[in-house]
Formats: sequence, C-alpha cells, structure tokens
Amino acid sequence: MRRITDYGGIAASIILIVFGAAVLVMGVSGHSTVSDSLKNEQIVGTPDMSPTAIKAEIAKAHLKNVDIPSGNVANAKIDSASKARTFAEYMRIHTLLATGGQVYAQMPRFLDKAGKPTADQSNAAIDPKSGSPVENPARNIWVNETALSTALNTSYFANQVSLFSVIIGIALLLTGAGFGVVTLRLLMSGRARRTAPAPETREAIAA
Repeated sequence: MRRITDYGGIAASIILIVFGAAVLVMGVSGHSTVSDSLKNEQIVGTPDMSPTAIKAEIAKAHLKNVDIPSGNVANAKIDSASKARTFAEYMRIHTLLATGGQVYAQMPRFLDKAGKPTADQSNAAIDPKSGSPVENPARNIWVNETALSTALNTSYFANQVSLFSVIIGIALLLTGAGFGVVTLRLLMSGRARRTAPAPETREAIAA
C-alpha cells in the first residue's frame, strides 16, 4: 500500500507530461494546418483594403454606420488567421458597397417587369420558362459573401483554438514536471528518515 501511495504521484506526473506533450503537438499541428490552408488559397488583399482607402469609398457611397477595420491587408498575402479575419471584414464592406448599404434581409426578394427590386410578389415579373416570380439576383452577393467570410472566420477560430491548445499543453507539461519534482523530493526525504538510525542507536554509536 505504501508503494502505491509513494509512486502514485510519479505516475500522475508522467500522465500529465504525456497529455501535455500530446496537446502541445496537436496545437502546433492545428496552427500549421490553418496557415498552410490559407496559403494554398492564394488570397491577396485588394488595394482598397486599408482603413484610409476604405473610408474614402464609404464616404463616396454615402454609407453610414459601417465599422472600419483597424487592420491593413492591402495587396498583402492572406497567409495567417488574423489577416483572414481582417480580409473578411473588408469583404463585408465591399458587399455593402455593392448592395447600396443593404444587408441580405433588407434586399427585396423579387424583380418587377422593369427589372427593379420589389418585395411584393404580386408585382414581380414572371419567368416564362418556370412560371415562377423572378428572384432578385443581387441577393446572391450576400450568399457568396457569407459563405466566404464564414470560412475565413472559421480559420481564425480554429487558429485561436490551436493557440489555446499550445498554452494548455505547456501548462500541463510544467505542472507534470513540477509535480514530479515535488513527489521525488518527498520520496527521497521520506526514505532518508526511514533509513536514519534512531536516537538511541546514535547515542550508542557515539558511546
């Protein structure tokens, strides 16, 4: 029983170190996967993807209540998660510029006979082939933007998770190592006390 209690701490420290190393490797691998995936897409920021340039475009289009990104990825390769997130922020502004400041839910669903957007289905033009009301194709801009920006933001989230895994892995390694050192020190001090001669024995030896 004493042996189990003595070496249980060592076993626990070994488990912590093993788990810490595994989590650390997984975190580093995840970070590398995100970076490699972004590089493979060959994404490059457009020249207006800077706070100054995008402000000018927003002012020209008379858009209001538009959040300006703080990052600058103009003509930059999108090869990191932070750049991907910034690129997605500028993509949203480009979509707002293309739709006159309207989000998907604000855009009329149909087109009338004059080709203008309308929310009234009874006024919508009818497709002669399908016999259905003509859908507003401009709404697809938001569909594409949402799909692409979601992918970019997901890469950012995945990168943050991998960094968190690296931190947790390092913490587990340090905890396991520290726990092992303390356990070994306690074992060595306990063994020294058990092997030390009793006071009576020391007195007899001295005499």
